[in-house]
Amino acid sequence: MASGVFSTRQKIYLPFKRLLDIFCSFLAITVFSLLFIIIAIIVKCSSKGPVFFKQKRIGKNKKTFNILKFRTMRIDTPKDVPTHMLNNPERYITNIGKFLRKTSLDEIPQAFNIFVGQMSVVGPRPALWNQDDLIAERDKYHANDIRPGLSGWAQCNGRDTLPIPGKAKLDGEYIKKFNIWFDIRIVFKTFFQALRGKDEVEGKNYEHI
Repeated sequence: MASGVFSTRQKIYLPFKRLLDIFCSFLAITVFSLLFIIIAIIVKCSSKGPVFFKQKRIGKNKKTFNILKFRTMRIDTPKDVPTHMLNNPERYITNIGKFLRKTSLDEIPQAFNIFVGQMSVVGPRPALWNQDDLIAERDKYHANDIRPGLSGWAQCNGRDTLPIPGKAKLDGEYIKKFNIWFDIRIVFKTFFQALRGKDEVEGKNYEHI
């Protein structure tokens, strides 16, 4: 990590941010344990394949890790291809998967990624291991120097509708000014956007992607 990237206040906040991540992820795992079980049973019974979807992503300092999600797509879906890059993603998404993706409930297993320190509640959304263009753009803003998040500033300002340079620039803005109040703002904004299903694009037809 580049030592001069973060301000003194941010360096002080980082250990506290990690403690908050541990607390929040443990709380989520505990409180939503019954929901975890219910979704797991529905996913397993509704289509062939495992309950969880694992995918290699880029973490802090560009170290790779396996992100966890509830599986929302068929097992014959092309590997390591972002959903928005598929020609016809609807043919691969399961019936329960449509609901889980719309409500972002497919993301809740990432509480385990957060608990073990691979992710944070808030940070740049982890890139796929083969998204070299996004990784390179984020390098310009030191956005690969921090734990990726369940949600982030770019997620709140366009999500799938953003072109790669715009997404990386917003991740860079987060790196410059993140603090506890900014993180709280992002959490609340993400929650309300998830309720509306805002800015989620499925398919290759979107012009910026």
